[in-house]
Amino acid sequence: MSSCDLKKPQNVNTAAVVSTGLIGGWLTARETGIRPLGGVVLAAAAAWAGRSWWAKTDGPTTALLESIYLAGFGLSHPLAKKIGAWPAVLTVTAASAGAAWALSDRR
Repeated sequence: MSSCDLKKPQNVNTAAVVSTGLIGGWLTARETGIRPLGGVVLAAAAAWAGRSWWAKTDGPTTALLESIYLAGFGLSHPLAKKIGAWPAVLTVTAASAGAAWALSDRR
């Protein structure tokens, strides 16, 4: 495999990708002060995980997992007002990564 070859989608640990997207996107936005840059990280992880979900499962499962991932992002904002930013991000990340593992990665 050359340095430019992508990992086969069936071999990608999407729970780790989801975690990287949610936590990494939040940290990128927070540390740079550029919220859209955090969105780029979030979107890149969604695309990478979605590619694997499509290969490992089916269309409805892929759509469900993408929805859970994006809902986690959306829900983290009001949740942060109640429990704080870090706990909110970690909570939605755990839920999203858990769903990715249960519906895709453990197969």
